[in-house]
Amino acid sequence: MSKPKKSNYKNPASSTWEGIQAAFAKQVKVGSLKPSERLDGKTALVDGASSGLGFAIAMQLAERGARVIMACRSGIPEKGEEVKRKTGNQNVEMIHVDFADYHSIQNLIKTVKEKYAPLDILVSNAAMVPKQSRKTPQGLEEMFMVNYLSKFIYINGIIKADCFRKNGKEIPRIVFVSSESHRHPPAFDWDTFGVYKTYSMNKTVEYYGYYKLLLTTFTRELSRRLMANGNGPVSVFALCPGPVNSNIAREAPALFQPLMKLIFAMFFKAPHKAAEPVLYLAASGDMEGKPYDYLFKMSRKDIDEKAADGENGKKLWKMSEDLAKTLSEMP
Repeated sequence: MSKPKKSNYKNPASSTWEGIQAAFAKQVKVGSLKPSERLDGKTALVDGASSGLGFAIAMQLAERGARVIMACRSGIPEKGEEVKRKTGNQNVEMIHVDFADYHSIQNLIKTVKEKYAPLDILVSNAAMVPKQSRKTPQGLEEMFMVNYLSKFIYINGIIKADCFRKNGKEIPRIVFVSSESHRHPPAFDWDTFGVYKTYSMNKTVEYYGYYKLLLTTFTRELSRRLMANGNGPVSVFALCPGPVNSNIAREAPALFQPLMKLIFAMFFKAPHKAAEPVLYLAASGDMEGKPYDYLFKMSRKDIDEKAADGENGKKLWKMSEDLAKTLSEMP
């Protein structure tokens, strides 16, 4: 993949500086979530929910009365018990999933169908920033799988398994946590889609932005397909929460960890504050019936033109579908 043009989002240091600048950018808020906008009687599935932003999202959904299903690789059952204890909502459960493993994703879909459907809200949040490339059990690059392809497989699997509520008073919602970094790559690299790439920390941030471009393109194409008949069954929303003081950079070199923790604490939003746009998209009456929307923090923005392009969406969908089929045929 060629390097982004005129972008500071090339390495951990420059991307951190860009995050600091974003933290102070002026915002025109689309609205705010009212205390009366409760989620009692609704079921919400949140992945990557054992720490950071995902945990904050699970907490706030539980505080608003939702039945919360936390899909995580770790923190079971203690993180679920913590949500129960802190919110007083006892209707919280946890499911194990490893988004690097195709078969684990299939088990998650099966469990959701059998035990937790119908869903009203699905928040797709899980992401990672590795210090170097690693292979998944099926031989793909781990960040590509976790940050993009797993979501294509998982969300389509949930839809095909008929896990969303039908004929309810409100349309179910899928909320994707994406990133403004999806704007930085200059073009799609179709020729090496899904091909394992070897890289170290100096390329991690660049690939992170590229996989967010794939994710954002997928969210837009998913909305088109769900709404193709003019009255789709699910709303699709995406957002960038802005810079979050989370542990997503936990694999950064040990030498830089103390400085990064200090910078994150000083300039980046605490997870419970950064969760605001996620909760707004998941629960606000203002969003009812909308087929698609994208927020940067609490400000509405158009997604990058590459991600919005319908031809790119179709091509990405077909290539993702073919790759997912290949994975399904592996032992």
